[in-house]
Parts: sequence; structure tokens; C-alpha cells
Amino acid sequence: MSSPFSYSGKLYLLPTTLGDNEPLEVLPATVQHQVERLDIFIAENEKTARRAIKKLVPGKSQPSLQFFILNKHTDPAEVSGFLEACKTGKDIGLLSEAGCPGVADPGAEVVKIAHREGIQVVPMVGPSSILLAMMASGMNGQNFAFNGYLPIDKAARKGEIKNLEKISHEKNQAQSFIETPYRNNKMLEDLTQVLHPGTRICIACDLTLPTEFIVTKTAADWRKTKVDLHKKPTIFILQKDY
Repeated sequence: MSSPFSYSGKLYLLPTTLGDNEPLEVLPATVQHQVERLDIFIAENEKTARRAIKKLVPGKSQPSLQFFILNKHTDPAEVSGFLEACKTGKDIGLLSEAGCPGVADPGAEVVKIAHREGIQVVPMVGPSSILLAMMASGMNGQNFAFNGYLPIDKAARKGEIKNLEKISHEKNQAQSFIETPYRNNKMLEDLTQVLHPGTRICIACDLTLPTEFIVTKTAADWRKTKVDLHKKPTIFILQKDY
């Protein structure tokens, strides 16, 4: 059978740690091997990408590395050019700032282009805060949705929380989302005020770190619980069972 790919160069999706822990505590050696041999990377921030590479492969030469920066300031017209090296037979690594590329991550745009251009995409195993939170939540792992960020406007945010609770009940579907870390405490306050007292809320904080905190309680129980989530990366999940 002929190859479904147009070029020999591949795009490797390279997970990174979710926090400041030792890479090989959460990343398999296969990720280390790929980072060791690659010289072209796509990342959100060159400084943090170089730091992640150095921590994973301390002896790797840094001056020869080439970076393409993909973030909210990147001109969309430039992105397709990031993969030109794949068309000459070279492999490229796509690094996330934290966790897995392409999931709640701008790298999804590069992956879309790779498929369009006939470039093979190779996902590598690594930590995903969304999946880790779902695994530990005790909620419906057969049917769940990730909703990204909820609205910043207070009224709109509360309306969306009620909407997610309604969908959760109707579809028996766990609803997960994130918040800017400095607004986490306010988010929890809104959840406990808006949701039905019996609706379950999972808070999954500092995943994979020594300070990891994953607890599921009803909204009524969270109202009586003091917890400080300020500036801590957190996944929120809710599910209304009845």
C-alpha cells in the first residue's frame, strides 16, 4: 500500500511537564529521545522552550536550535511556513508550554496544517491535566466535555455555569473547564452559589506536583470548605446526577 503521507519529515507532538518537577518523573524516555535528536521546534515561548529542553536533555547543544514561535501574536499567514522543513525530510517538534500540545493549546493550528499538507503527525505520551483530572474525579469518564475558559463577565459566567449544569444533567455528561489562576477562588465561589447543592464539583489543582490536590464534593459541601486556589493551575469539573 502506498504511503498516505506526501513527505518523509514528521511533526512530533512533544508533551512537557505541568510544573517545575523533574521531567522523567512524568515523561517517558521516548520523549527525551525525540527531543535529543530534533533541532527544529515550534513553541509558544522560546525562552521557556529552551529551558524545558535543557532540563530534559542537559547535554544538548542550544545554539544550533531553530525555533518558530506560535502564540496570539503570530501572524496566521506565517504558520504554514513553520513546517517547510518536513517537506525536505526533516522532523520537527511541537512543544507545549505545559502538558500535551494541541489540547487547549495553540499548537492545534499547526497540527491542522500538517494534516492538510500530508505531513505525518506523531503524538508522544505525556501528562494531560484534563485527562488526569477526569481520571481522578469520579465523574463520567465515558461522556465528558472540555469547555476551555468560561466568560469573564460575571452575569455571563454565571449563566454559562447554569447552562453547563443543565447539559450535564440532560446528557449525563461531566463538564470540565479552566480559569485564569488568579481568579480560581472567585470561580469556586461562583460555582457554589450558582449550582444546585447536590451537584458535584471536582477541583484538580497542581496536577503531578508534590502539592497536587484533587477533591470531589457537592456544591453544598464546598460551601463549608476553605481552600486557597490562588495562582494554582486548576481544572474544574461539574456533574449533576439528578
